[in-house]
Amino acid sequence: MLLTLEEKLKQWKRLEERIGNYSLLEHRFYQAWSEGKLSLFALREYSKQYYAHVLAFPTYLSATHANCEKLSVRQLILENLIEEERGASNHPRLWRQFALGLGVSERELDEAEWLSTTRESVERLRQLTRQRPYTRGVAALYAFEAQVPEVAKTKREGLARHYGIEDAETVAYFSVHEEADIRHSEDEKKILLEQCATREDFWGAIEAAEEAAKAMYLFLDGVYRAYVEGDSQN
Repeated sequence: MLLTLEEKLKQWKRLEERIGNYSLLEHRFYQAWSEGKLSLFALREYSKQYYAHVLAFPTYLSATHANCEKLSVRQLILENLIEEERGASNHPRLWRQFALGLGVSERELDEAEWLSTTRESVERLRQLTRQRPYTRGVAALYAFEAQVPEVAKTKREGLARHYGIEDAETVAYFSVHEEADIRHSEDEKKILLEQCATREDFWGAIEAAEEAAKAMYLFLDGVYRAYVEGDSQN
């Protein structure tokens, strides 16, 4: 049975609530960041670990794109992918600038050993974005990107306020994502509201969004245990 717009909006509220249960801004790692309680060591190690997701995110997009039969939706996903990887200011390059600004060397970033929780969170998102129907992948992307603008803003402000890090090159990754992912997440919301026609469609999207949010929370759990709790015990 096809859903009315009112029914779709009710389902959307459930999707947002599921994501909100794993709000990244409320995670203790980002709370410590915004309060200036992270050591420079923890920030540097975080930059190495999160690079795994920066490198993998374009593959989350391309997997969802490959599963999609609808041209207009593929075009929106493609625009997002192009922004991620095009030119000298591609997003992996911007993240490298951030890590270098913290004092991490190119070699350290490239040769970093990823935590098991980092690897698992990346693999979970890869699996989610490979699922059919493609709306499940879009929902996973939404759970990731919808949280980014406010998280990026909080990180950038915390770096300036507590660590004196505010040069444009070092914080460019955050400045870009404060704005870009507002647009991307709005596109993803539009896709889901238009393409999830039944309750079953929405249930699949809600499940994928929640699992994606859990995956990112798992990533932060691992970083916190290794580099905040672990650092304090040394």
